[in-house]
Amino acid sequence: MFTSTLHPTDYYRNVSAITSVSQASPHQLVMLLFDAAIAAVLQARHALETGDRETKITTIGKAMRIVDEGLKASVESRGDPALAENLVSLYDHMVSRLLVANVHNSDEPLAEVARLLGDLRSAWAEISPEAPVHANVHA
Repeated sequence: MFTSTLHPTDYYRNVSAITSVSQASPHQLVMLLFDAAIAAVLQARHALETGDRETKITTIGKAMRIVDEGLKASVESRGDPALAENLVSLYDHMVSRLLVANVHNSDEPLAEVARLLGDLRSAWAEISPEAPVHANVHA
């Protein structure tokens, strides 16, 4: 009666992703967004290299949505409003570069966005509230 086209490993991935999201702190959720956006850009680069037009279009669209609707939408301006404005502008720049990559079948904008996302992800990981605090111990 009920049939599914999902492979058993896909079920595991879906359950794993749902569990990760439901148990994540707000900081971890942003890390998951960075990871998903980077993965989508890397998949798009591979699809572009191999001539897989459909996957390129799909994965660039996915990356655009994650950056615009996920990362950019999560920016808060509690502290320095200029920092939030700059970050929003950077996310807008990434979305426009992804559009250029899609329209012109160009890897250079994809490489740029992958680098920017990687840099932001690294910086975000450094400010993790879950990061252990190392006390200076002097003898």
